[in-house]
Amino acid sequence: MRIARFVAQGDPTYGVVELAEDQGPNPDTIAVVSGDPLAGPVHYTGERLPLADVRLVSPVIPRSKIIGVGRNYAEHAAELGNEVPANPLLFFKPNTAVIGPFEPIVHPPETENLHYEGELAVVIGRICRRVPPERVTDVVFGYTVANDVTCRDLQNSDGQWTRAKGYDSFCPLGPWIATHISIEEAGRLDLLTSLNDEPVQAASTDQMVRGIPELISYISDFTTLLPGDVVLTGTPAGVGRMVPGDRISVTISGIGTLTNTVVAEDA
Repeated sequence: MRIARFVAQGDPTYGVVELAEDQGPNPDTIAVVSGDPLAGPVHYTGERLPLADVRLVSPVIPRSKIIGVGRNYAEHAAELGNEVPANPLLFFKPNTAVIGPFEPIVHPPETENLHYEGELAVVIGRICRRVPPERVTDVVFGYTVANDVTCRDLQNSDGQWTRAKGYDSFCPLGPWIATHISIEEAGRLDLLTSLNDEPVQAASTDQMVRGIPELISYISDFTTLLPGDVVLTGTPAGVGRMVPGDRISVTISGIGTLTNTVVAEDA
C-alpha cells in the first residue's frame, strides 16, 4: 500500500495511491481515506481522484523529530575523508525542515556549498522504547524517500550539524509512504539520485553499514520514538553541490521518486 498526503481543495487529506502499474489498464488514482493513518483507523470515503489532479505534499510531518544517521555507507564516509564511526552517528533535524514533492529547497545565503543526500527514510508507526532488533518490524509503519540537504561548509565550520542540516526546506520527503515493503526488502532497495537528469548517486541499501533493525534499536535505546517520527538511514557516495535552478530527484525502487528544485532565498 502507498499512503499519500495530498491537497485537492482545502486542507491536506490522506489517500491510498493506486498506480496503473498495479491495476493494469486503469489510470493512476488516489482513493481518499478519512482520518490520519498514523493516528488510528481510517476508512475509505468512496471518493477517487486522478493522481494528476492533486498536489502531493509531504506524506508525514513528524510529530516530534527526525533522526538522521551519518556515515552509514562506507564509500560516502571515505569520499569526505572520514572513517566509519564505531557506533551509529546520529543527529536531529527539526520538523520545520520538512517539505514535500516539487516544493522548493531554499538555498540560504549563509552557505556556498549546499549538498544533496538521497536516502531511504523509515516512518515509525507506534510509540516505542528500547526495541530489540528482532522486534523492529513491529514498530515500522513504512518507508519513504528523503533528501538530507546539507550545508557542507557550515557542517565543517560549526563542528556539529544542527545548523548545517536544519534550515527550513532541508528535509524533502515523499512522494508517499510504502507500507507494503518488508524490513528485509527495505535492506536491498536500489537508490538513484539525479542532478538535472544526470545520475550522481547509485547504490543499494544493502550497502548500509548498519541495517534498519540495528539502527532503530540503537536509537530507541536513548529516546522514545513516536508515531510519525522519521529516521534517515544515511546516504551513499556521490554527494555534491546544488545551486539555485538545479533539479534533484531521488528514486528508490519499490517506493517512487522525490523531486525538488533549488531556489535562492529571497532577500
